[in-house]
Amino acid sequence: MVRDGYFYGLGFILAGVLVGWFAQPAWALVPLLLAVFFLWFFRDPERAIPDAAGAVVSPGDGKVTDVSLVTVAGRKQARISIFLSVFDVHVNRSPIAGVIREVRYQRGKFLNAMNRASADENEQNIVCVEGDGQVVVFKQIAGLLARRIVFYPKVGDRLERGQRVGLIKFGSRVDVLLDGESRLQVKVGDRVRGGASVLAYVQPKGELASVGSSSASEGAR
Repeated sequence: MVRDGYFYGLGFILAGVLVGWFAQPAWALVPLLLAVFFLWFFRDPERAIPDAAGAVVSPGDGKVTDVSLVTVAGRKQARISIFLSVFDVHVNRSPIAGVIREVRYQRGKFLNAMNRASADENEQNIVCVEGDGQVVVFKQIAGLLARRIVFYPKVGDRLERGQRVGLIKFGSRVDVLLDGESRLQVKVGDRVRGGASVLAYVQPKGELASVGSSSASEGAR
């Protein structure tokens, strides 16, 4: 369980005890039910992380709401958007193994995370991870209810695929941006699990270069 779960859960349990002691026992039911909810909401289950070469795993649990090609800084990239409801696990994980090259926090609005505009206009944390010759960007995007984004690592830290990196409290969204030629494995409507579900496979640039050199050598024979 995430540490916040104990903070909220124990706080509401204490509130329930005090309300029941100084008022009426029946009134303690509401804070006790909230305590149960928070203890459940901040759950952090173990996951089996795929070890296939080039696999990009989901940074969060939820439902895939968008799979599309977008242009970022003049480059075509595939964008996969995942909506996290209040019923989903909200712990976020790294989509690939690599080194964090950039972490940028962007203040903004709190539109419904199902809204396409939330990808650009909402408050969000943008993380670039470089590994195996590829750069994958993932965004922790605040939603209508989410008002706090938590991210633990810092620039220069090494991450493993599926490693826990933070969370977004309550309803929210995560986006993954990767090479437009990646082999996508999900579609709109699919449900995914953070760290366990493969979103796509990317071809390491070094491997592409070696394949090209090999092909050129064969052509010269």
